[in-house]
Amino acid sequence: MTSSTALYTDRYELTMMAAALRDGTAFRPSVFELFSRRLSGGRRFGVVGGTGRLLTLLRDFRFGDDELRHLRDGRVVDAETLKHLADYRFTGTIRGYREGELYFPGSPLLTVEGTFADAVVLETIALSVLNHDSAVATAASRMSIAAGERPLAEMGSRRAAEESAIAAARAAFIAGFGATSNLEAGRRWGIPTMGTAAHSWTLLHDDEESAFRSQIEALGTDTTLLVDTYDIRTGVETAIRVAGTGLGGVRIDSGDLPIVAAEVRAQLDELGATGTRITVTSDLDEYAIAALAASPVDSYGVGTSVVTGSGYPTASMVYKLVARQDSSGAWIPVAKASADKASKGGRKAAFRSLEHGTAVAETIAVSAGFDELDMPSEHPDARPLQVVLVDNGDIDASYEGVEGTAAARAHHLRVREELPVRALALSKSDPAIPTVFVDAS
Repeated sequence: MTSSTALYTDRYELTMMAAALRDGTAFRPSVFELFSRRLSGGRRFGVVGGTGRLLTLLRDFRFGDDELRHLRDGRVVDAETLKHLADYRFTGTIRGYREGELYFPGSPLLTVEGTFADAVVLETIALSVLNHDSAVATAASRMSIAAGERPLAEMGSRRAAEESAIAAARAAFIAGFGATSNLEAGRRWGIPTMGTAAHSWTLLHDDEESAFRSQIEALGTDTTLLVDTYDIRTGVETAIRVAGTGLGGVRIDSGDLPIVAAEVRAQLDELGATGTRITVTSDLDEYAIAALAASPVDSYGVGTSVVTGSGYPTASMVYKLVARQDSSGAWIPVAKASADKASKGGRKAAFRSLEHGTAVAETIAVSAGFDELDMPSEHPDARPLQVVLVDNGDIDASYEGVEGTAAARAHHLRVREELPVRALALSKSDPAIPTVFVDAS
């Protein structure tokens, strides 16, 4: 196995390239666009996730000897295509929404410009990354809004494939979570990590008190003790007896959480542990978090729901050819016309129209040509949404790694303030703002 990501793709992308090389259309300048026709699950906004990861994967999108041997042995493509792939480097330009940005139906999240052969092979890897990470980021943002000022920790690694778990931790962090239980995510992306003990720790010992004493001796009194392995009330009493009233926190992982949290808070206060924090876990999602808003809870740990997009594990994005040159060199818009799956042809530029700092529309300027698209004059307060991510093959490293992840988080928390109040509701509805297409020809 190599570090190449070139085979993170579907076979038909290479067979299309092979046919295009044969008929002479492979090097036609083309524009592909990645977008979502609708927001999954009646959400009112989406959050762009995965851009930084995609750029890093693009660096390794190279066909080495192992990859070429696999394609040759499997008779996937012919000798001419293998020769072309041996020298493949993406040399085009990619513009897109910054990671952490909000998006709406029709938002041109990525615009990939290059030859047909350059751009067509990126379809699967781009969709694989952005569909997954954006679904997680969107769910995580809704949870972050529901949690308000209370901290959120991602702890869903056991509910996802190993690399997906790391990607999900990153997407959740970008969208407002403050920590993860996944150590590799911490190392790779600079995310704070958290975690103390599971029920197995308590069950390992002869009794709950022995488990608590051992944990306190190892981690100090600022640790969090899991108090629901047996009886919660007894667990709380034992925790304070062992650790004293300066115990950092207790965790509750079962029961009717609003009722149990209130009872635990009252018991802690009665015992003099007024500063001991309460963390709740137990299959939380944005709706459960919202239901706990009035409860005496200090922080949340979320697992399954966040890493699976809270019921919508994909953002339903697509990657379509929207413009190309014809045989004379003229640019023409192209679009799919299938029922319920129509796309809008033409190169696009996106702007967030604002009134008094609040978003009122997603304004998309569409051109049949290839000239630079300026901000529509009727929207002087609009904010440009696209940045150059790859310039003629040169990847902008500022969007990658630890620094790129931190920047994406900061950007998301900033632009989320532009949302109208109706966007913050959790119920299913239309997008919070309309997408308006304007002709820029």
